[in-house]
Amino acid sequence: MAITGASEGIGAELARQVSGKGVWLALAARNLEKLEAVAAECRALGAEAVAIRCDVSVEDDCRNFIETAVRKYSSLDILVNNAGVSGHAGFEEVTDFTWYETMMRVNYMGSLYCTSYALPHLKKRRGQIVAISSLAGKVGIPGRTAYSPTKAAQALFFEALRLELQESGVDITIVYPGVVATDIRLHGYGADGQPAGKSGLKEDNVMPVQECVRQIIAATHARKRELVMTLQGKVGLWLKLAFPKVVDRMVLRVVKKNREET
Repeated sequence: MAITGASEGIGAELARQVSGKGVWLALAARNLEKLEAVAAECRALGAEAVAIRCDVSVEDDCRNFIETAVRKYSSLDILVNNAGVSGHAGFEEVTDFTWYETMMRVNYMGSLYCTSYALPHLKKRRGQIVAISSLAGKVGIPGRTAYSPTKAAQALFFEALRLELQESGVDITIVYPGVVATDIRLHGYGADGQPAGKSGLKEDNVMPVQECVRQIIAATHARKRELVMTLQGKVGLWLKLAFPKVVDRMVLRVVKKNREET
């Protein structure tokens, strides 16, 4: 299994939960020190694990990541496109949109690059691609005019690719988490393009990362088409189809409440 964004959050927890005897992992992230620590944890749990520095926004890094993984383990059966960056700002607060472009390169192009280089190897094994998208990629959210489009692009890319690969034996699972207890929002961009340092969302009752990963693993084993986490997320998406204005009001209410309490 090859996992991007594996130095912390969902990627690191996924690596730990799947670790065991007979499991091999290729872990990618920009922070090699943190990545090596996660790889060591996985090896302590019985897995084989290699840490490979990779900035997924750089195509050559993605090629090196996949080629190094295949060279070490001779095959590739699952690619998890997890690496991503967040951001929270009102559109009119932003004066320099450079970070919008950076976010698109990480969240969308990073998945595309890694998938492109992994696909020939996945076809040989009739393998699987797992894409960690977001509910924000299905529903536009105020303050997420950068983030939502990147996750929508990522998800729609994999929906289209799934149809192209229908006869290949390669399955694609798209995962749509809601708010998960990780530091992605703290590290994400603020309006000025600098790390926000705060969430911008109310963090009470967020999904523990362990539960999020448990669901991802179950969906991967079942080779599901998609996984929408939480009953609230599933109901919200149904309401969006049937009563879109109701969902608009619900989203605005939640955003207003978050602003008042953060």
